[in-house]
Amino acid sequence: MSGPVSRPTRVVITGATGNLGTGLLRRLQAEAEPPSVVGVVRRPPEVAGPPYDTVEWRTCDVGAMGAVDVLADAMNGADAVVHLAWQIQPSHNRVRMLRTNVTGSRQVFAAAVQAGVPHLVHLSSVGAYSPGPKDRYVDESWPTGGVASSMYSQHKATVERMLDRLERDNRAVTITRVRPGLVFQADAASEIARYFLGPLMPSSLLRLPIKVLPMSLELVCQAVHAHDVGDALVRVLRERPGGAFNLAAEPVIYPRDIAAVLGARLVTVPFGLLRALASLSWRARLQPVDAGWLDLGRAAPLMDSGRARRELDWSPEHTAIDALRELLSGMAEGQGTDTPAMTPRHRLWSRLGEFLPG
Repeated sequence: MSGPVSRPTRVVITGATGNLGTGLLRRLQAEAEPPSVVGVVRRPPEVAGPPYDTVEWRTCDVGAMGAVDVLADAMNGADAVVHLAWQIQPSHNRVRMLRTNVTGSRQVFAAAVQAGVPHLVHLSSVGAYSPGPKDRYVDESWPTGGVASSMYSQHKATVERMLDRLERDNRAVTITRVRPGLVFQADAASEIARYFLGPLMPSSLLRLPIKVLPMSLELVCQAVHAHDVGDALVRVLRERPGGAFNLAAEPVIYPRDIAAVLGARLVTVPFGLLRALASLSWRARLQPVDAGWLDLGRAAPLMDSGRARRELDWSPEHTAIDALRELLSGMAEGQGTDTPAMTPRHRLWSRLGEFLPG
């Protein structure tokens, strides 16, 4: 279902302080007539500098019991809800991840229906797709069954099924699904480093010259800058289209490209060996990335972003390589923002806090 072209005046964003939320807030603030924004997060920012200073903050854990009524109250009078809240860590706590990602999404959707919000935008992912080709592009009709061994992928696929039912049962709501590749920006560097490198890896080590990059040639991916995802989301809010949109910038990123950005020599490693090492080190809690992430990188299809280009007039300002280079530079500098999710790694208390439960 599609609605008329209109500019929303009130938008609710869950997970508004993270990588994607920050990109969207910056893009919304650049509008000639920016809408009022309600940000729903577990931990509101204590220092409200740009782009967080114009947001009305509401505190809510989307996966908690009773969250539907709290969320519906925040959504009253909203023209659109953008659901970005998602957890990637702690990967060893499957119950907590399910609670936030699956139960939390269900409660956000139920609250949007209860509040009578006409437009629901869900930030899905390339990770929702079933295994697909690396030698050609697929459009939004590719099956969204996920990759069986990836918890992240299975959660994304489960939420896609929720949206299928919601579309069938609530035709008054326009539902838009946005499926980006890997989303990078310099200010998300500390957040991404915490998720994928862990608290034991100091930023200073990332400034050292990397001479060798051991990597499987089967790990091929697509990326897009957070600003360009934010731009696509603003266009979605403005045009209110239904259906799904792939988002990825050119070029496709191969292991040789990552090595070139790092100035390192690529050393090919069999995928099975790399996966075994990842699994063992994850089980030993030496690093936070389970082997399912490698399976996802190997299996996820290459996406065709043609629909976004045609129907939203979307064209990314950053290449995928530029976004990758910006992320790696930001990691070396420990870059971030003044929110709990994006806190710079060089802040001692933030680093110590990563070891605390919850």
